Amino acid sequence: MNQAWSDGNHVELLINGEQYYPRVFEAMAQARDEILLETFIIYDDKVGQPLRQVLIDAARRGVRVEVAVDGYGTADLPGDFISSMTDAGVRFHSFDPQPRLAGMRTNLFRRLHRKIVVIDGQRAFIGGINYSADHLGDFGPQAKQDYAVEVVGPVVSQIHASTCRMLAPVMDTVSQVASASTAAGTASALLVERDNHRHRNDIELCYLQALREAKRRIVVANAYFFPGYRLLRELRNAARRGVEVTLILQGQPDMRWVRALSRLLYNYLLRDNVRIHEYRRRPLHGKVALVDDDWSTVGSSNLDPLSLSFNLEANLLIRDRTFNHGLHQHLSELTREHCKAVTLERMVRGYWWRAPLIFLGFHITRYFPRIAGWFPAHRQRLQSLQTDIETSVDYRGGKT
Repeated sequence: MNQAWSDGNHVELLINGEQYYPRVFEAMAQARDEILLETFIIYDDKVGQPLRQVLIDAARRGVRVEVAVDGYGTADLPGDFISSMTDAGVRFHSFDPQPRLAGMRTNLFRRLHRKIVVIDGQRAFIGGINYSADHLGDFGPQAKQDYAVEVVGPVVSQIHASTCRMLAPVMDTVSQVASASTAAGTASALLVERDNHRHRNDIELCYLQALREAKRRIVVANAYFFPGYRLLRELRNAARRGVEVTLILQGQPDMRWVRALSRLLYNYLLRDNVRIHEYRRRPLHGKVALVDDDWSTVGSSNLDPLSLSFNLEANLLIRDRTFNHGLHQHLSELTREHCKAVTLERMVRGYWWRAPLIFLGFHITRYFPRIAGWFPAHRQRLQSLQTDIETSVDYRGGKT
């Protein structure tokens, strides 16, 4: 990490699509100079279609619009959906698109998993919410519980610079907008990234530092929980020294095998009084945490091998007592009304047959960062779909 904390920011928590989409679409509609958007998924549905229209409208009134989506997450987006935007002047880029094998997507590892929007260099949105109807409550039982933040203030310059670096190989000209510098609130904030070159473990290191310094409470709400050994150890160590450690994890999973892996780690944590609650109302898709009374994080990074060792991720760290208090109140309500506590007695049942799997799962987490290094870090690229020109990007600052 080579950036400093930025003071004077206003950060607002946005819960689920009901709060997020109206705010981000309104900000796009008011854009005067530039919209930069990165996301894992856009679907052609009742969320994706309004997104397309607001971007088309912005491009037609002369706003520079750059959109980067992941080639795996957005592989099924129809061609006419994209062409309707590019015809209006939206510059649309796909990250690391790969051909299918027997109709199956094959490019699972090292995805663009960031969810960022920057408007005119002055306002930013960052979190875990994609552009799809399954982030709205009326989607049904599989509607996702998720979070993002809206940010105004000097830290937006960090977010803007990061997105410009991501898009630099395919941007026809350098961004000319002036990044935010005027204080807008009382929060200190820091953008933390994970990539496959200079920032391989920055997000994990920030979590580790916060856990080691915790004195009173830790609350982690994370969709896909299968972290490395160091993170597990710091959670356990915090609980041992009297910190109240609470994990809110999936109880109604969107992928059952993910919860099965997480549960292999429960015994290790429960033995040292880490509190584990499984959220049962809907699939938990959030990636948020708080420590003590002022440290919080909201972003795209899960605590699993894909996010911590492979994907391009972005989290915002926030030091602000008011924000921390609001997030804690929300997570406490979530725990009280929609979660079921997991007890050690419950997990001990059937331990004899799960013990070998627990042993294996624990040691996979311990050595996974080393194992991840065996996988080739292929040269990822952004493909500009409006020109059908591919630009290869190795995230070392150049093109190939």
